[in-house]
Amino acid sequence: MKLDLFNTTTFRVSVAYTLLITFAVAGTLVGAYKLTERLIDDELDLIIDTELKSLEEKYARSGVAGVTDEINLRIESWGRIGGVYMIADANFERIAGNLTIWPFDGMPGEAWPQFDITTIEPGRRAVHPVRAAVRALPGGDLLLVGTDISQGRRFAEKFRLATLWGIGLSALAAALAGFWFSYRLARRVDEVTRTCQRIMAGDLGSRLPLAGANDEFDSLAASVNRVLDRLQDQAGTLRATFDSTAHDLRAPLHRLRTRMDALLLRSPPLEPAVHESIESALREVDQLQRTLGTLLQIALAESGAPLAAAAPVDLGDLAEEMVELFEPVAGASGVQLACRHESRVLVQGNRQLLAQLLTNLIENGIKYVPAGGNIEVAVRRLAGSVRLVVSDDGPGIAAADRARAAQPFARFAPGKQEGSGLGLSLVAAIARLHHGRLELESNEPGLRAVVELPA
Repeated sequence: MKLDLFNTTTFRVSVAYTLLITFAVAGTLVGAYKLTERLIDDELDLIIDTELKSLEEKYARSGVAGVTDEINLRIESWGRIGGVYMIADANFERIAGNLTIWPFDGMPGEAWPQFDITTIEPGRRAVHPVRAAVRALPGGDLLLVGTDISQGRRFAEKFRLATLWGIGLSALAAALAGFWFSYRLARRVDEVTRTCQRIMAGDLGSRLPLAGANDEFDSLAASVNRVLDRLQDQAGTLRATFDSTAHDLRAPLHRLRTRMDALLLRSPPLEPAVHESIESALREVDQLQRTLGTLLQIALAESGAPLAAAAPVDLGDLAEEMVELFEPVAGASGVQLACRHESRVLVQGNRQLLAQLLTNLIENGIKYVPAGGNIEVAVRRLAGSVRLVVSDDGPGIAAADRARAAQPFARFAPGKQEGSGLGLSLVAAIARLHHGRLELESNEPGLRAVVELPA
């Protein structure tokens, strides 16, 4: 399974941190911009206020004539830095200054009003913004002092552009760093996932990769690898013990059955009661041998050993052969057995094990479906996989029990306890050995056993 980078927790965390960093940088830069803009305005206001106080003091000493002379002097010596002056009478008519007309419609309501002036510069007409203040003189005249703020506005515009660039570049850098971090982490997680899938598929010798960074992932991988080593050793010990025990039991069971057969054939014949007891014991021995054989098959399928004698198998043809083989048995039980399949439905596997898988599913159906019931074996090709479905209209398995139905020795049908409870467990083990899976579903009524294998 390939990890989707955009659907990982690391990617979502990276996006969240990118947004957080972007908002933090934006807040800082916007705050710095607003603070700088306010400092510039305060500096201008201080200059204007100082000029006003100086001219008001001059008016108090020398009247309008003195203020006019002072304004003309300042226009000549200070006008190059953008000073704007005007004295107007109560009707807003110009008395003196470098403004030709009163720039407001009456008395401005703001403490620091702004307006534009037009100047003739070499080759063009220019519009300059002005920030000013107005004071009423004791004689009823009005004094306006302002300063050109075009340079401050150009600075603010550049600062604003730099702020936007700073926010954008910070967001881009955070996004790239987050994407790189997400990609790097997702790649390591993907390597761990693929290794785990190989282990679950039977490659018990695989181990989690170490990047050599000596970080927490390497520490975790090393710890998990030590656990896998320990589990592999324990599994090998248990498997060797189980195999030895199973093989050791086969010989005495075979000798026991041979001796019991000899007792049944002895002359003179045994008494009927003794004969019946020995035959009952033989049936129990046969059941024990079948159970032991099934357990050995499950152990082999679950051992992680490579699939023996793997070759292309036409699952449709194999299903048809098994249905034909079991049709007489199904007919004797009053059950209708049918097969439906497509042509050339190929899987890579062991034909004998796949035949055993089909046998167990069909035998389960014949065992539990009552007379007059139906069993259907269907094989169809999907995109990249093959689906085998054995469905019946019998009593089925309750939804709560289906999850553990494939566990060894699981039984759910009352009155049907002659089996070992290993049939579905062996089916699931064979499916896993072929890199497939077994799922049990409701057939409404009955049961659907679905085995999906790689094509």
